Amino acid sequence: MDELKQEIKELIISSLELEDVTPEDIKDDAPIFGEGLGLDSIDALELGVAIKKKFNVKLSAENEESKKHFASVNALAEFISAEKA
Repeated sequence: MDELKQEIKELIISSLELEDVTPEDIKDDAPIFGEGLGLDSIDALELGVAIKKKFNVKLSAENEESKKHFASVNALAEFISAEKA
């Protein structure tokens, strides 16, 4: 699971072009949006597309559950692991 979390962090940084952020700067349980990394809804769309492509999982913008998956790196890792199982 740690390897998956590292991949997610690297994907967040590369897909959103976060130049001054390293994977170590992103805490596993910290919010990704709002007070966490300060990402917005446009970032959410870009990140969602990147996650779909890299991990081949299905996400729906209309689904309230999808918002929960983007709460933190931990939440994303759990979602991706469950989808792959």
